[in-house]
Amino acid sequence: MTRVAMRRLLASLMAVVLLATGCGLNNGGSVPLPVAPGPAGTVPELEGVRITVGGKDFTEGVIASYLVEFLLAAAGMEVSDMSSLAGSNSFRQALVTGQVDIGMEYTGTAWMSYLGNSEPIRDPQGQWEAVRDADLAEHDLRWLPPTTVDNTYSFAMNQATAEETGVRTFSDYAELVRTDPQSAVTCMETEFSVRRDGWPGLAEAYGFDAAAVPTPIMQPGIIYQATSVGRECRFGEVYTTDGRVKGLDLVVLEDDQRFFPVYNLATVVRGEVLDAYPQIEDVLAPLVELLTNDVMVEMNMRVDVDGEDPALVARDFLEQEGLVSVD
Repeated sequence: MTRVAMRRLLASLMAVVLLATGCGLNNGGSVPLPVAPGPAGTVPELEGVRITVGGKDFTEGVIASYLVEFLLAAAGMEVSDMSSLAGSNSFRQALVTGQVDIGMEYTGTAWMSYLGNSEPIRDPQGQWEAVRDADLAEHDLRWLPPTTVDNTYSFAMNQATAEETGVRTFSDYAELVRTDPQSAVTCMETEFSVRRDGWPGLAEAYGFDAAAVPTPIMQPGIIYQATSVGRECRFGEVYTTDGRVKGLDLVVLEDDQRFFPVYNLATVVRGEVLDAYPQIEDVLAPLVELLTNDVMVEMNMRVDVDGEDPALVARDFLEQEGLVSVD
C-alpha cells in the first residue's frame, strides 16, 4: 500500500472512531457572540449558506476560530461553531473527513505532523507552498495565503538578564554558552529537550555544547513565571505568540539563523466548499494582512493574563478594524 493510500485509510478509520465514540463532532454550536455586517455589508452569494468552523482547544486556536466564525457570520453565512476540539489530530481528522469545513492551522504542524515530513522548510513562503501543494493533492484541502503569525519555539529572558548579558539573538546566546555556560541556565519542557527541532538540533545549528548548560525540566506554565523571576531560569523555552511573553515583560531571542520550523497561521478550507463558495476567500482575506505576531500576542495576553473571554477578544479586534459591527 502506498503512503498516500495508507493516510487515506487511517483518515477513514479515524472518522469511524470519532462517530462511534460520540465525540460531539456532528453537531456544532452557534457562534458565541452576535455580530452584524461591517460597512461592506453581507455577501449575497453566502447568505444563508451553512458552514462549520473548527479549531483547537488552546487560547490562540480558539481565538483564530472565532475570528473566522465572526467574519463568515457577518458576511451572511449560517455558522456552526466547532472550535476547541481536543488536540490537533481531532481538528485535522474532522477537516479531512468533512465534519468541519474550514479552520485555521499552522504550516509547520501540517508539514511535519500531518503530512509526515521529518525536515521542515524554513523559508515561510516555501513552507506554505509545500503544504498547499501536498494537501491539495492528497486531501483536496485548500490553503489560503498565510498570515505572518509564526507561533514557533524560542527562548526568552527577563529584562534584567537581557541588560546584564547583552544577549539578543541565538548567536549571542551560543557565545554566552561557550564563554560562561553556568550563566546560561535554560529551563525547558521534556519534549523540547530531546526533539530534533528542539534543544539538540539548536545546539548543533548554533555550535555550542548542549551538555555544558544546566537545563532544568519544567512544565510550560512554570517556565514562563520562573523565567520572569530569573533565578531558577535565566532563559526559558517559550512559544513566540504566547500572551505571557508580553504579560510578564519577557524578551524573546531572535532566531537569526532561522533554525526553528516555521509555524505560520493560515486558513484551510475543504476544496468542495471553496469551489462552491469562492467568495469565502475574499471575506477572510483581511486576516492575512492584519494578523501579526504582535497582534496575536496582544489578544492571547488579554485571555491568558487578563482573564477575558476569547470570543469577546476576537470580536473586539474585528470591530476595531471595521470588519464587523455590533448591534
